[in-house]
Amino acid sequence: MQYLLLIYDNESTWGAMTDAERGGMYQQYGTFTQEIAASGHYKGGHQLHPVSKATTVRVRDGKQLITDGPFAETKEQLGGLYLIEAADLDEATAIAARVPSAKIGSIEIRPIASM
Repeated sequence: MQYLLLIYDNESTWGAMTDAERGGMYQQYGTFTQEIAASGHYKGGHQLHPVSKATTVRVRDGKQLITDGPFAETKEQLGGLYLIEAADLDEATAIAARVPSAKIGSIEIRPIASM
């Protein structure tokens, strides 16, 4: 079964990191990605630009409303994602716990609905 791992953390935490700390985190992500690719769990993944680059679209009463930024202000922002293959939620949870940002934010696990 496929799962989407949504990586949430506070952008200000990333902004407060030194270049060395941020580089270390990116190195951990590189290692993690290589490991799940080698194990066959990795299906895709991407880091996202900060929420300041986001655009939200809504349609209400037939009118398109476009706003800069995310839909809602939150303490943690969606910063990236992994699409993985896992046998079940237990295996997906074990993989999600290894995502480096789990130490400073949270990882939401969402099963992919097959249509």
